[in-house]
Amino acid sequence: MKAKLELDTPMTPAELRASVSLAAIYMCRMLGLFMILPVFSVYARELPNATPFLIGLAISAYGLTQAILQIPFGRWSDRYGRKPLIAIGLLLFAAGSVLAAVSDSIYGIVAGRALQGAGAVAGVVMALAADLTREEHRTKAMALIGISIGLSFALSMVAGPVLSGWVGVPGLFWIIAGLAVLSLVLLFLAVPTPAVSRFHRDTQAQPDCFRTVLGDPELVRLDFGIFALHLILTATFIALPLILRDHAQLETSEHWKVYLPVFGVSLFAMVPFIILAEKKRLMKQVFVSFVLLLGMAELALFLMNDQALVIGAVLAVFFTAFNLLEATLPSMVSKAAPASMKGTAMGVYSTAQFLGSFVGGIGGGLIYGHFGAVYVFPACALITLLWAALAVTMKPPRPVSSLLVRVGTLPNGEASRLSHRLLGVPGVTEAVVLGDDGVAYLKVERDLLDREMLIDLLPEPASEA
Repeated sequence: MKAKLELDTPMTPAELRASVSLAAIYMCRMLGLFMILPVFSVYARELPNATPFLIGLAISAYGLTQAILQIPFGRWSDRYGRKPLIAIGLLLFAAGSVLAAVSDSIYGIVAGRALQGAGAVAGVVMALAADLTREEHRTKAMALIGISIGLSFALSMVAGPVLSGWVGVPGLFWIIAGLAVLSLVLLFLAVPTPAVSRFHRDTQAQPDCFRTVLGDPELVRLDFGIFALHLILTATFIALPLILRDHAQLETSEHWKVYLPVFGVSLFAMVPFIILAEKKRLMKQVFVSFVLLLGMAELALFLMNDQALVIGAVLAVFFTAFNLLEATLPSMVSKAAPASMKGTAMGVYSTAQFLGSFVGGIGGGLIYGHFGAVYVFPACALITLLWAALAVTMKPPRPVSSLLVRVGTLPNGEASRLSHRLLGVPGVTEAVVLGDDGVAYLKVERDLLDREMLIDLLPEPASEA
Protein backbone atom coordinates (compact mmCIF):
# COMPACT_ATOMS: atom_id res chain seq x y z
CA MET A 1 0.00 0.00 0.00
CA LYS A 2 1.38 3.41 -1.00
CA ALA A 3 2.16 5.59 2.04
CA LYS A 4 0.84 9.10 2.24
CA LEU A 5 1.23 12.16 4.39
CA GLU A 6 -2.16 12.81 5.94
CA LEU A 7 -1.76 16.56 6.43
CA ASP A 8 -5.18 17.80 5.44
CA THR A 9 -7.54 15.33 7.10
CA PRO A 10 -9.82 16.96 9.69
CA MET A 11 -9.82 16.08 13.36
CA THR A 12 -12.45 13.55 14.33
CA PRO A 13 -15.19 14.65 16.78
CA ALA A 14 -13.49 12.57 19.49
CA GLU A 15 -10.13 14.24 18.86
CA LEU A 16 -11.71 17.69 18.89
CA ARG A 17 -13.60 16.93 22.11
CA ALA A 18 -10.44 15.62 23.74
CA SER A 19 -8.39 18.64 22.68
CA VAL A 20 -10.95 21.22 23.78
CA SER A 21 -11.73 19.53 27.11
CA LEU A 22 -8.06 19.06 28.00
CA ALA A 23 -7.37 22.69 27.08
CA ALA A 24 -10.24 23.70 29.40
CA ILE A 25 -8.75 21.64 32.25
CA TYR A 26 -5.36 23.23 31.67
CA MET A 27 -6.95 26.67 31.60
CA CYS A 28 -8.84 26.15 34.88
CA ARG A 29 -5.66 25.00 36.59
CA MET A 30 -3.55 27.88 35.29
CA LEU A 31 -6.22 30.38 36.32
CA GLY A 32 -5.94 28.96 39.81
CA LEU A 33 -2.18 29.43 39.87
CA PHE A 34 -2.15 32.95 38.43
CA MET A 35 -5.26 34.71 39.80
CA ILE A 36 -3.61 35.65 43.08
CA LEU A 37 -0.55 37.11 41.31
CA PRO A 38 -1.90 40.66 40.81
CA VAL A 39 -3.41 40.99 44.31
CA PHE A 40 -1.58 38.87 46.86
CA SER A 41 1.35 41.08 47.84
CA VAL A 42 -1.02 43.87 48.88
CA TYR A 43 -3.36 41.52 50.79
CA ALA A 44 -0.55 39.61 52.51
CA ARG A 45 0.91 42.68 54.24
CA GLU A 46 -1.94 42.47 56.76
CA LEU A 47 -1.47 38.78 57.59
CA PRO A 48 0.02 37.72 60.94
CA ASN A 49 3.78 36.98 60.77
CA ALA A 50 3.97 38.17 57.16
CA THR A 51 7.37 39.33 55.93
CA PRO A 52 8.35 40.30 52.39
CA PHE A 53 10.29 37.03 52.06
CA LEU A 54 7.29 34.95 53.16
CA ILE A 55 5.01 36.92 50.83
CA GLY A 56 7.31 36.04 47.92
CA LEU A 57 7.48 32.43 49.07
CA ALA A 58 3.67 32.21 49.26
CA ILE A 59 3.35 33.47 45.69
CA SER A 60 6.01 31.16 44.28
CA ALA A 61 6.01 28.02 46.46
CA TYR A 62 3.98 26.18 43.82
CA GLY A 63 6.92 26.51 41.42
CA LEU A 64 9.24 24.37 43.55
CA THR A 65 6.83 21.48 44.08
CA GLN A 66 5.74 21.65 40.44
CA ALA A 67 9.36 21.50 39.26
CA ILE A 68 10.16 18.55 41.54
CA LEU A 69 7.09 16.46 40.76
CA GLN A 70 6.12 17.12 37.14
CA ILE A 71 8.46 14.53 35.58
CA PRO A 72 7.64 11.85 38.23
CA PHE A 73 3.93 12.43 37.61
CA GLY A 74 4.52 11.72 33.93
CA ARG A 75 6.35 8.49 34.69
CA TRP A 76 3.65 7.39 37.16
CA SER A 77 0.98 8.05 34.54
CA ASP A 78 2.72 5.56 32.21
CA ARG A 79 2.33 2.92 34.91
CA TYR A 80 -0.99 3.75 36.56
CA GLY A 81 -2.89 5.57 33.82
CA ARG A 82 -3.35 9.17 32.72
CA LYS A 83 -6.78 9.92 34.16
CA PRO A 84 -6.09 8.58 37.67
CA LEU A 85 -2.91 10.66 37.93
CA ILE A 86 -4.64 13.80 36.62
CA ALA A 87 -7.44 13.23 39.14
CA ILE A 88 -4.92 12.90 41.99
CA GLY A 89 -3.17 16.06 40.85
CA LEU A 90 -6.42 18.02 40.69
CA LEU A 91 -7.42 16.79 44.15
CA LEU A 92 -4.07 17.97 45.51
CA PHE A 93 -4.60 21.30 43.77
CA ALA A 94 -8.09 21.63 45.28
CA ALA A 95 -6.81 20.67 48.74
CA GLY A 96 -4.07 23.28 48.53
CA SER A 97 -6.61 25.92 47.50
CA VAL A 98 -8.88 25.06 50.45
CA LEU A 99 -5.93 25.13 52.85
CA ALA A 100 -4.97 28.60 51.61
CA ALA A 101 -8.60 29.78 51.80
CA VAL A 102 -9.07 28.80 55.45
CA SER A 103 -5.61 29.92 56.61
CA ASP A 104 -5.37 33.12 58.62
CA SER A 105 -1.58 33.24 58.59
CA ILE A 106 1.04 33.49 55.91
CA TYR A 107 2.40 30.04 56.83
CA GLY A 108 -0.86 28.32 55.95
CA ILE A 109 -0.95 30.04 52.57
CA VAL A 110 2.66 29.03 51.86
CA ALA A 111 1.71 25.42 52.60
CA GLY A 112 -1.44 25.71 50.48
CA ARG A 113 0.45 27.07 47.48
CA ALA A 114 3.08 24.34 47.79
CA LEU A 115 0.29 21.74 47.86
CA GLN A 116 -1.28 23.32 44.77
CA GLY A 117 1.99 22.85 42.90
CA ALA A 118 2.29 19.26 44.10
CA GLY A 119 -0.58 18.42 41.75
CA ALA A 120 1.91 18.58 38.88
CA VAL A 121 -0.22 17.25 36.04
CA ALA A 122 0.78 19.54 33.17
CA GLY A 123 2.92 16.89 31.50
CA VAL A 124 0.31 14.19 32.08
CA VAL A 125 -2.31 16.33 30.33
CA MET A 126 0.05 16.63 27.35
CA ALA A 127 0.61 12.87 27.32
CA LEU A 128 -3.13 12.20 27.44
CA ALA A 129 -3.63 14.61 24.53
CA ALA A 130 -1.02 12.59 22.61
CA ASP A 131 -2.85 9.34 23.47
CA LEU A 132 -6.15 10.74 22.19
CA THR A 133 -5.06 12.35 18.91
CA ARG A 134 -3.52 11.00 15.75
CA GLU A 135 -0.01 12.19 15.06
CA GLU A 136 -1.04 14.43 12.19
CA HIS A 137 -3.29 16.39 14.57
CA ARG A 138 -1.11 16.43 17.67
CA THR A 139 0.25 19.90 16.95
CA LYS A 140 -3.32 21.20 16.75
CA ALA A 141 -4.15 19.71 20.15
CA MET A 142 -0.98 21.14 21.67
CA ALA A 143 -1.71 24.52 20.07
CA LEU A 144 -5.16 24.59 21.69
CA ILE A 145 -3.57 23.88 25.06
CA GLY A 146 -0.96 26.58 24.43
CA ILE A 147 -3.68 29.10 23.57
CA SER A 148 -5.52 28.18 26.78
CA ILE A 149 -2.38 28.96 28.81
CA GLY A 150 -2.06 32.42 27.25
CA LEU A 151 -5.75 33.17 27.71
CA SER A 152 -5.72 31.98 31.32
CA PHE A 153 -2.81 34.27 32.16
CA ALA A 154 -4.44 37.33 30.57
CA LEU A 155 -7.81 36.53 32.15
CA SER A 156 -6.29 35.98 35.59
CA MET A 157 -4.64 39.40 35.53
CA VAL A 158 -8.05 41.01 34.99
CA ALA A 159 -10.23 38.62 37.01
CA GLY A 160 -7.97 38.47 40.07
CA PRO A 161 -8.40 42.14 41.09
CA VAL A 162 -12.12 42.16 40.24
CA LEU A 163 -12.98 38.96 42.11
CA SER A 164 -10.82 39.80 45.11
CA GLY A 165 -12.66 43.13 45.35
CA TRP A 166 -15.93 41.19 45.62
CA VAL A 167 -15.00 38.20 47.79
CA GLY A 168 -11.54 38.97 49.16
CA VAL A 169 -8.43 36.88 48.65
CA PRO A 170 -9.73 33.97 50.80
CA GLY A 171 -12.82 33.94 48.58
CA LEU A 172 -10.51 33.91 45.57
CA PHE A 173 -8.91 30.72 46.86
CA TRP A 174 -12.38 29.16 47.25
CA ILE A 175 -13.12 30.05 43.61
CA ILE A 176 -9.83 28.43 42.64
CA ALA A 177 -10.84 25.27 44.54
CA GLY A 178 -14.11 25.33 42.60
CA LEU A 179 -12.17 25.50 39.32
CA ALA A 180 -10.28 22.36 40.37
CA VAL A 181 -13.58 20.57 41.01
CA LEU A 182 -14.86 21.75 37.62
CA SER A 183 -11.71 20.32 36.04
CA LEU A 184 -12.42 16.95 37.67
CA VAL A 185 -15.94 16.98 36.23
CA LEU A 186 -14.54 17.76 32.77
CA LEU A 187 -11.95 15.00 33.13
CA PHE A 188 -14.50 12.26 33.71
CA LEU A 189 -17.46 13.54 31.68
CA ALA A 190 -15.86 15.25 28.68
CA VAL A 191 -12.40 13.73 28.13
CA PRO A 192 -12.45 10.37 26.31
CA THR A 193 -10.59 7.45 27.84
CA PRO A 194 -7.78 6.27 25.54
CA ALA A 195 -7.95 2.70 24.31
CA VAL A 196 -4.18 2.43 24.78
CA SER A 197 -1.70 4.69 26.58
CA ARG A 198 1.89 4.52 25.42
CA PHE A 199 5.09 6.46 25.88
CA HIS A 200 5.48 9.41 23.47
CA ARG A 201 9.04 10.60 22.90
CA ASP A 202 7.79 13.87 21.44
CA THR A 203 5.77 14.81 24.55
CA GLN A 204 7.33 12.91 27.49
CA ALA A 205 10.72 12.95 29.19
CA GLN A 206 13.18 10.03 28.97
CA PRO A 207 15.44 9.98 32.06
CA ASP A 208 18.24 8.26 30.14
CA CYS A 209 18.38 11.28 27.78
CA PHE A 210 18.74 13.98 30.45
CA ARG A 211 22.52 14.02 30.19
CA THR A 212 22.38 14.62 26.44
CA VAL A 213 19.81 17.41 26.75
CA LEU A 214 21.55 19.09 29.69
CA GLY A 215 24.86 18.90 27.83
CA ASP A 216 23.56 20.74 24.77
CA PRO A 217 24.69 24.42 24.99
CA GLU A 218 21.86 25.66 22.77
CA LEU A 219 19.18 23.98 24.87
CA VAL A 220 20.81 25.16 28.11
CA ARG A 221 20.69 28.76 26.86
CA LEU A 222 16.98 28.37 26.11
CA ASP A 223 16.36 26.72 29.49
CA PHE A 224 18.05 29.68 31.16
CA GLY A 225 15.85 31.94 29.04
CA ILE A 226 12.57 30.50 30.33
CA PHE A 227 14.02 30.39 33.86
CA ALA A 228 14.88 34.09 33.64
CA LEU A 229 11.58 35.05 32.00
CA HIS A 230 9.45 33.53 34.75
CA LEU A 231 11.81 34.72 37.47
CA ILE A 232 11.31 38.26 36.15
CA LEU A 233 7.54 37.86 35.84
CA THR A 234 7.08 36.55 39.39
CA ALA A 235 9.46 39.07 40.96
CA THR A 236 7.79 41.92 39.08
CA PHE A 237 4.41 40.94 40.49
CA ILE A 238 5.80 40.95 44.02
CA ALA A 239 6.37 44.68 43.55
CA LEU A 240 3.88 45.85 40.93
CA PRO A 241 0.62 45.58 42.93
CA LEU A 242 2.32 47.48 45.76
CA ILE A 243 3.55 50.20 43.41
CA LEU A 244 0.12 50.62 41.82
CA ARG A 245 -1.46 50.88 45.27
CA ASP A 246 1.12 52.99 47.11
CA HIS A 247 2.71 55.10 44.38
CA ALA A 248 -0.07 55.47 41.80
CA GLN A 249 -2.81 55.54 44.46
CA LEU A 250 -4.92 52.95 42.63
CA GLU A 251 -6.97 50.59 44.79
CA THR A 252 -6.28 46.90 44.21
CA SER A 253 -9.82 46.21 43.01
CA GLU A 254 -9.22 48.81 40.26
CA HIS A 255 -5.97 47.35 38.93
CA TRP A 256 -7.86 45.51 36.20
CA LYS A 257 -8.36 48.90 34.51
CA VAL A 258 -4.61 48.90 33.88
CA TYR A 259 -4.22 45.24 32.95
CA LEU A 260 -7.15 44.94 30.52
CA PRO A 261 -5.94 47.48 27.93
CA VAL A 262 -2.33 46.41 28.48
CA PHE A 263 -3.04 42.82 27.44
CA GLY A 264 -5.21 43.91 24.53
CA VAL A 265 -2.43 46.10 23.14
CA SER A 266 0.43 43.69 23.84
CA LEU A 267 -1.19 40.65 22.19
CA PHE A 268 -1.65 42.54 18.93
CA ALA A 269 1.67 44.38 19.11
CA MET A 270 3.77 41.21 19.18
CA VAL A 271 2.24 39.64 16.05
CA PRO A 272 4.18 41.64 13.39
CA PHE A 273 7.46 40.80 15.12
CA ILE A 274 6.68 37.08 15.25
CA ILE A 275 5.93 37.20 11.52
CA LEU A 276 9.18 39.10 10.93
CA ALA A 277 11.15 36.56 12.96
CA GLU A 278 9.64 33.50 11.23
CA LYS A 279 9.20 34.68 7.64
CA LYS A 280 12.42 36.68 7.32
CA ARG A 281 14.42 34.21 9.40
CA LEU A 282 15.42 36.92 11.88
CA MET A 283 14.49 34.94 14.98
CA LYS A 284 17.76 35.52 16.83
CA GLN A 285 17.81 39.27 16.15
CA VAL A 286 14.19 39.74 17.19
CA PHE A 287 14.64 37.50 20.22
CA VAL A 288 17.69 39.32 21.60
CA SER A 289 16.07 42.70 20.91
CA PHE A 290 12.99 41.77 22.92
CA VAL A 291 15.06 40.47 25.84
CA LEU A 292 16.65 43.93 25.97
CA LEU A 293 13.22 45.56 25.56
CA LEU A 294 12.03 43.61 28.60
CA GLY A 295 14.94 45.04 30.60
CA MET A 296 14.20 48.57 29.40
CA ALA A 297 10.60 48.19 30.60
CA GLU A 298 11.87 47.12 34.03
CA LEU A 299 14.11 50.18 34.23
CA ALA A 300 11.18 52.39 33.19
CA LEU A 301 9.06 50.92 36.00
CA PHE A 302 11.87 51.83 38.41
CA LEU A 303 12.13 55.40 37.15
CA MET A 304 8.49 56.23 36.32
CA ASN A 305 5.99 54.73 38.72
CA ASP A 306 3.88 57.57 40.13
CA GLN A 307 1.03 57.58 37.60
CA ALA A 308 -1.19 54.67 36.62
CA LEU A 309 -1.32 55.81 32.98
CA VAL A 310 2.47 55.82 32.68
CA ILE A 311 2.74 52.44 34.41
CA GLY A 312 0.14 51.09 31.99
CA ALA A 313 2.12 52.32 28.98
CA VAL A 314 5.30 50.71 30.31
CA LEU A 315 3.46 47.47 31.05
CA ALA A 316 2.21 47.37 27.46
CA VAL A 317 5.86 47.31 26.37
CA PHE A 318 6.73 44.76 29.07
CA PHE A 319 3.98 42.34 28.09
CA THR A 320 4.59 42.75 24.36
CA ALA A 321 8.13 41.56 25.03
CA PHE A 322 7.03 38.91 27.52
CA ASN A 323 4.35 37.45 25.23
CA LEU A 324 6.71 37.27 22.26
CA LEU A 325 9.45 35.59 24.28
CA GLU A 326 6.97 33.20 25.91
CA ALA A 327 5.62 32.24 22.48
CA THR A 328 8.97 31.80 20.70
CA LEU A 329 10.98 29.95 23.35
CA PRO A 330 9.11 26.60 23.05
CA SER A 331 9.41 26.76 19.27
CA MET A 332 13.15 27.36 19.56
CA VAL A 333 13.52 24.41 21.95
CA SER A 334 11.65 22.19 19.48
CA LYS A 335 13.96 23.28 16.66
CA ALA A 336 17.14 22.79 18.71
CA ALA A 337 16.29 19.48 20.39
CA PRO A 338 17.43 16.17 18.85
CA ALA A 339 14.57 14.74 16.81
CA SER A 340 13.87 11.81 19.15
CA MET A 341 14.34 13.80 22.38
CA LYS A 342 11.82 16.61 21.99
CA GLY A 343 9.75 15.44 24.98
CA THR A 344 12.85 15.27 27.19
CA ALA A 345 13.98 18.72 26.11
CA MET A 346 10.53 20.16 26.82
CA GLY A 347 10.44 18.42 30.21
CA VAL A 348 13.72 20.05 31.26
CA TYR A 349 12.50 23.36 29.83
CA SER A 350 9.28 23.20 31.89
CA THR A 351 11.24 22.37 35.04
CA ALA A 352 13.43 25.42 34.44
CA GLN A 353 10.30 27.55 33.99
CA PHE A 354 8.83 26.54 37.35
CA LEU A 355 12.16 26.91 39.13
CA GLY A 356 12.35 30.42 37.69
CA SER A 357 8.96 31.24 39.22
CA PHE A 358 10.14 29.92 42.59
CA VAL A 359 13.44 31.85 42.57
CA GLY A 360 11.67 34.99 41.34
CA GLY A 361 9.24 34.87 44.24
CA ILE A 362 11.80 34.44 46.99
CA GLY A 363 14.32 36.76 45.31
CA GLY A 364 11.71 39.46 44.78
CA GLY A 365 10.59 39.09 48.39
CA LEU A 366 14.13 39.44 49.72
CA ILE A 367 14.81 42.57 47.64
CA TYR A 368 11.47 44.06 48.69
CA GLY A 369 12.27 43.39 52.36
CA HIS A 370 15.81 44.77 52.35
CA PHE A 371 15.63 47.65 49.87
CA GLY A 372 11.99 48.37 49.07
CA ALA A 373 9.56 47.10 46.45
CA VAL A 374 10.68 49.50 43.74
CA TYR A 375 14.20 48.03 43.71
CA VAL A 376 12.86 44.73 42.42
CA PHE A 377 12.64 46.34 38.96
CA PRO A 378 16.35 47.21 38.45
CA ALA A 379 17.28 43.76 39.79
CA CYS A 380 15.08 42.23 37.07
CA ALA A 381 16.74 44.52 34.51
CA LEU A 382 20.13 43.07 35.50
CA ILE A 383 18.78 39.56 34.90
CA THR A 384 17.76 40.58 31.37
CA LEU A 385 21.31 41.83 30.70
CA LEU A 386 22.75 38.45 31.70
CA TRP A 387 20.12 36.71 29.58
CA ALA A 388 20.84 38.93 26.57
CA ALA A 389 24.58 38.22 26.89
CA LEU A 390 23.87 34.48 26.71
CA ALA A 391 21.32 34.86 23.92
CA VAL A 392 23.77 36.79 21.72
CA THR A 393 26.07 33.75 21.67
CA MET A 394 23.38 31.28 20.54
CA LYS A 395 23.19 29.95 17.01
CA PRO A 396 20.34 31.27 14.85
CA PRO A 397 17.47 28.76 15.15
CA ARG A 398 17.15 26.41 12.19
CA PRO A 399 14.01 26.88 10.05
CA VAL A 400 12.88 23.30 10.69
CA SER A 401 9.74 21.54 11.87
CA SER A 402 9.20 18.14 13.46
CA LEU A 403 7.66 15.32 11.44
CA LEU A 404 6.60 12.01 12.94
CA VAL A 405 6.55 9.06 10.53
CA ARG A 406 4.94 5.71 11.32
CA VAL A 407 7.06 2.93 9.84
CA GLY A 408 5.98 -0.14 11.82
CA THR A 409 8.21 -2.32 13.97
CA LEU A 410 11.56 -2.87 12.26
CA PRO A 411 14.75 -4.81 13.08
CA ASN A 412 17.56 -2.50 14.23
CA GLY A 413 19.58 -2.94 11.06
CA GLU A 414 16.64 -2.13 8.81
CA ALA A 415 15.74 0.88 10.99
CA SER A 416 19.30 2.20 10.65
CA ARG A 417 19.26 1.77 6.86
CA LEU A 418 15.93 3.58 6.62
CA SER A 419 17.39 6.47 8.66
CA HIS A 420 20.17 6.88 6.09
CA ARG A 421 17.75 6.73 3.16
CA LEU A 422 15.47 9.33 4.73
CA LEU A 423 18.43 11.68 5.20
CA GLY A 424 18.82 11.63 1.43
CA VAL A 425 15.40 13.22 0.91
CA PRO A 426 15.69 16.93 0.03
CA GLY A 427 14.45 19.00 2.96
CA VAL A 428 15.11 16.32 5.61
CA THR A 429 17.83 17.60 7.96
CA GLU A 430 17.65 14.93 10.67
CA ALA A 431 16.23 11.41 10.75
CA VAL A 432 16.13 8.91 13.61
CA VAL A 433 14.23 5.66 13.06
CA LEU A 434 13.52 3.64 16.18
CA GLY A 435 12.44 0.19 15.15
CA ASP A 436 11.00 -0.83 18.51
CA ASP A 437 8.83 2.31 18.55
CA GLY A 438 7.76 1.81 14.97
CA VAL A 439 8.36 5.53 14.46
CA ALA A 440 10.81 7.74 12.57
CA TYR A 441 11.48 11.18 14.04
CA LEU A 442 12.38 13.76 11.43
CA LYS A 443 13.40 17.41 11.26
CA VAL A 444 12.41 18.96 7.94
CA GLU A 445 12.54 22.27 6.11
CA ARG A 446 8.98 22.45 4.84
CA ASP A 447 9.70 24.70 1.88
CA LEU A 448 12.37 22.33 0.59
CA LEU A 449 10.83 18.98 1.50
CA ASP A 450 10.36 16.56 -1.42
CA ARG A 451 7.18 14.90 -0.18
CA GLU A 452 6.83 12.52 -3.09
CA MET A 453 10.33 11.14 -2.54
CA LEU A 454 9.64 10.83 1.17
CA ILE A 455 6.39 8.97 0.53
CA ASP A 456 8.13 6.54 -1.81
CA LEU A 457 10.59 5.55 0.95
CA LEU A 458 7.99 4.90 3.64
CA PRO A 459 6.79 1.37 4.36
CA GLU A 460 3.79 2.65 6.35
CA PRO A 461 1.50 5.72 6.22
CA ALA A 462 3.17 8.82 7.67
CA SER A 463 1.69 11.48 9.86
CA GLU A 464 2.81 14.84 11.09
CA ALA A 465 3.56 15.65 14.73
